[in-house]
Amino acid sequence: MRDIAFSNPGQFYRGNLHTHSTLSDGVLEPAEVCRRYAAEGYDFIALTDHFVGMYDYPIADTVPYRTEGFTTILGAELHSGAMENGELWHILAVGLPTDFKPPVAEGFLPVAGQESGPELAARAREAGAFVAIAHPEWSGLTQEDARSIEAAHAVEVYNHGCAMGCDRPHGFYTLDQLLTEGRRLTLCATDDAHFYEPDHFGGWVMVKAERNAPDALLDALKTGAYYSSQGPEFRDIRLGQNQVEVTCSAVSSVIVQGQGSAAVAIHGQSLTRAEVPLTRFAQSPWLRVTLIDAARRRAWSNPIWR
Repeated sequence: MRDIAFSNPGQFYRGNLHTHSTLSDGVLEPAEVCRRYAAEGYDFIALTDHFVGMYDYPIADTVPYRTEGFTTILGAELHSGAMENGELWHILAVGLPTDFKPPVAEGFLPVAGQESGPELAARAREAGAFVAIAHPEWSGLTQEDARSIEAAHAVEVYNHGCAMGCDRPHGFYTLDQLLTEGRRLTLCATDDAHFYEPDHFGGWVMVKAERNAPDALLDALKTGAYYSSQGPEFRDIRLGQNQVEVTCSAVSSVIVQGQGSAAVAIHGQSLTRAEVPLTRFAQSPWLRVTLIDAARRRAWSNPIWR
């Protein structure tokens, strides 16, 4: 079986799904945010400003900044209701329509009677968005919190802004526990760039699509035809009866993870191919692959269901 990111037709497009501008709490105008990502070789971004009343519920119109080789997807970071720790929900919604109805969320504190996070996520998905649970470690998300977002397509497993700002960038535990419960989720790496610290160009998705266009990219994201990276590149992943065959750019480690403690690592120098035996994964219905290069940068496949 070949992973969908490599069996689907098209080519890979590099994009960032989580970005902020002066429309909320970022420091750069939307046009400059788009210019910088295009200049850095990105094929697309989603400008996802905070969708709260204090910023007039912005869904940034980035259509004017699209060019022949660079596109944008409209979106926002949604907020409403309280998590178990009493703090406000953060939900990433990429592909929102401009007429998406705002929640009653004036600022960054939850208020009584407002729409819950799970309800808001469900509305976003129904409106056509790709929905991700944002920065679980940063948020102090509990497993019950994560479980409640039934509308999620993905978990944000690496957030570069959270890595730079507070060293809480991860969502892997949240993801793996939900996978073990049978939730068919994907994962994504993002910047969450605000540009007031080195929070940009550190984590992205590589989306396999036939066109660098918002509708094609969204379809690929929703079906899981992508992988996430800080630098290393996957070339192919093939799942056989007894092993996983991975081809990639030069790395020092190829690690396969599965349910519970199941994991096998292959280490070396300038590895571009690895065959990882599946003996440890006999009881695991899913697995995912991590690449680590000599600079300790990583890439992550989406979970593969056996």
